[in-house]
This record gives sequence, C-alpha cells and structure tokens, in this order.
Amino acid sequence: MAEFVGAIDQGTTSTRFMVFDRAGTEIGRHQIEHRQLLPGAGLVEHDALEIWENTRKCIAVALGETGLAPGDLAAVGITNQRESVVVWDRATGLPCHNVIVWQDTRTDRIVAELDRDGRGDVIRDRTGLPPATYFSAAKVQWLLDKDPDLRVRAERGEVLFGTMDSWLLWNLTGRHLTDVTNASRTMLMNLATLQWDDELLGFFDIPRAMLPEIRSSSEVYGHADAVLPGVPIAAAIGDQQAALFGQTCFAPGEAKCTYGTGNFVLLNTGTTPVRSTHGLLTTVGYRFGDQPPVFALEGSIAATGSAVQWLRDQLGIIGSAAESETLAARVDDSEGVCFVPAFSGLFAPYWRSDARGAIVGLSRYHTAAHITRAALEAICYQTRDVAEAMARDAGTSPDCLKVDGGVTANALCMQLQADILGVPVSRPAVAETTALGAAYAAGLAVGLWRSTSELRANWREDRRWQPAWSPDRRDEGYARWKAAVDRSLNWVSVS
Repeated sequence: MAEFVGAIDQGTTSTRFMVFDRAGTEIGRHQIEHRQLLPGAGLVEHDALEIWENTRKCIAVALGETGLAPGDLAAVGITNQRESVVVWDRATGLPCHNVIVWQDTRTDRIVAELDRDGRGDVIRDRTGLPPATYFSAAKVQWLLDKDPDLRVRAERGEVLFGTMDSWLLWNLTGRHLTDVTNASRTMLMNLATLQWDDELLGFFDIPRAMLPEIRSSSEVYGHADAVLPGVPIAAAIGDQQAALFGQTCFAPGEAKCTYGTGNFVLLNTGTTPVRSTHGLLTTVGYRFGDQPPVFALEGSIAATGSAVQWLRDQLGIIGSAAESETLAARVDDSEGVCFVPAFSGLFAPYWRSDARGAIVGLSRYHTAAHITRAALEAICYQTRDVAEAMARDAGTSPDCLKVDGGVTANALCMQLQADILGVPVSRPAVAETTALGAAYAAGLAVGLWRSTSELRANWREDRRWQPAWSPDRRDEGYARWKAAVDRSLNWVSVS
C-alpha cells in the first residue's frame, strides 16, 4: 500500500492540500486564499468555481513540491467549512449562485419566523440545533424563494444542493454525497435516524431531489478523476469535527478548541447525544463506516480570526495578524476596554442575531494597543462562555484544553486563554489538526491505520500554557465581559 495520505482542507478564507505520512507528520502542503465577496451589510459570499480551481492548483503544487505522484497516496480525505451553501446545475456542473457563507445573515427574517410559529422547537428536538442564520437550510430556502425558476428546476432534480464537501466530491468523483457531520449542520437531518427529515424539508420548502445522499465520515466515496487519477476519496468530515479527530479526542469528556475565522469548542459525549439546555449545539462528531456515530457538544463562535482581520483590514491599526501579539503586548492589560466582535450577531451560547459589534469602556487614555489586547481577550472570553455552558450541560469540563488553528501561533492569546479559563492550554506538534483529522479518517477507511490507538500514539505536545491569573482577577474580568455582551444586544431588528 502507498505510504502517504492527502487532505483537502477547504476553509472559509483559503483552501489547502496537505500530505501526511504514517506517523502523522506533514510531508508537504500548498495553500491559496480565495476572495471574500461582501455585496452588502451582513452578506458574505464565495465563488465556488474559484475554490474548485484553487483546490486543483493546491493538489498539483503540493505533489510537485514533494516529488510525489497521485499513486503514492493511499487515499485523500476532505474537510471543509461547514454550513456554507452551493447550488449547482446537475448537467453542466456550474454554480447557480455564489456560495452563501456560514457567516451570512441575509436569512435573519426567515429564521425569526421559525420560532414564532413553533417550528423552532421541532428543529431543536430533531436536529440538536437552534434556528439560526448560521445553518444551511434557510440559505437554500432564500435561493429558491428568490428565483422561482430555480425552485422548479430543483423539484425536477436538475439542480443540486450541497455544502462544500459535496461540491468537492462532485467535482472529484461525479457523485452527489455528503457525510453525517456536514448533514447534521443543515437543520434538515434527524439525529435519531441520521437521514433527511421530510417534515424539516417541508418547513423550508426544499425538494428532496436536490439533496445529496448521507454517508459516514470515513469510507470510500469513489475514486478521483484526472485531478488525482484513481486515488480513493475516502473521508468527508466537517472542519471542526475533523479537528476533534485530529486531536485524537476519542473518549467522552475530551475537548478541543480550534481558532480560525471563528472559534469552535467541541466536547466528545460518546455514542449518546447530549441535548443542550444552555445554548450549545448537539452535533455528530464522526462516524466510521457502519459503526455507531459519536456525538459532541459544540460551542460555535462567529468571530475569532476575523476579529483580528477586522483590526487589520477595516481599522488599519495592525499590518498583519502577527502584529496583534506585538501591539497587544505593549500594555499589561486592556485597562477596562471590552471588545465584543458580534459582526454577524452572537453565536453560542447566546444565539442573538440582533447583537452587533461593540467596543466599550473607552477613554482618551486608551490606545490601539488596548483595543487590540481587548480583541485577543474577546477570543478567550467567548471560549469561556462555551466552557461554562458545557459544564452545565454535560456535568463535566476538560481539565486541559487542546487547541489548534492559526491563532495558536499567538502565544499571548494562548496565555490569556489559560488565564481566563483557569486550566492549562495544550498545543500539539502538528497544529493543522483539521487537515490531519481528514487524513486520519481517510487512512482508516483504506487500512493505512488499523485503529484509533495508532493515531493516539502519533499525538505529541508542542507547548503548554499554565494559568497565572488569580481567581479574583479571572472573575472580575469575566463579569466585565458579560456586561459588555449585554450592551451589544438588541442593536438591530430581526422581526
């Protein structure tokens, strides 16, 4: 068998292709950013064809730079930004509209109506999700409502819907498929059956004919065409579930936090779903073949890396994301400034689409350094919000938080995370655990690895941050954060 496995990591801001060996060591990668299309306030779109072309380029360049051929890959796995929606023509393969991205809030009125007539309670019960602009179903409804001809074609099965994993699988193999983790983020899949639910489809008036078939996260979906001729595409798994997998959080009670465009904390709850009563999501963590699914509690936070990007691109107070650490380190603390980055409302555990970004506590004394430090603290306080909710829902909280993603390169932010949570924060040797998780799932499907115990043996710690704040300082800072959150609410009308 070939000794290497590849992973397509299709994220919110970029696409990369990575290659790993049996030890989980990175052999090579190539990454390309794609455009963020912002046609109006609250609207976020991507070009699906641009993303597919970038995927092709990333594969070709990464293999070329490592000197590998497609035949050297035992399998390839896909991991992807979740909830973002593509609708494309079955015959031509061309998109019917730009990708509507998970951050987009154009469906706020559709979502608000769900709770007014009782449909919201059914959605919560069957899917583990609250009605929110975040998820896929309302985006599809918006597209079909906007274009009656598109709806007619959808009912005839002439146009297809998918999340980004489905779009890539279609272009790689010609098959219309998705996995349980991505399907569980649509508000259309029943957690009890792991299948599309007819009543939920009716809520959003979405024709079943346009939906992909739901499969497990780790199995051979098909073999790639000319891009990776003959290589098995053997995994599809949403990015945050892939990171849970890559961090080898295989036991109930183990948790990870991925810091990317948003911030996502997942707690493994085992083979029985835990229903949240404190603002978290009940979601599928992963499923191997025909084995029982493993579930997770998730706290999804909308603005993490994007808050730092906003400081760079909109305010211009830093020239790069790395400068956020340097600038924030110029001051010992934020001196009472709080930054609530609710650009798309607040996600877990609040689920308030009426919230908007706020910087409070400013005086003439404060500088760009204080605002930047407050932005880093906001990342960490949002994580604490989720950790508090997990402790209430699951009756447990991790005694160490495994972390990954781009923001973990910011040592000051990770120290703040340990201080604000009051538990150690651990970064693995392979920081790109999302891609690694997709590679692991693909390798397991084809027998490159035989068990999860082999994957655990690969995990290595790179650095650990210990909490240094006193309990009084931690509680005082959290109380100030909660007060700032209150001031960000009721800012826009969604009725």
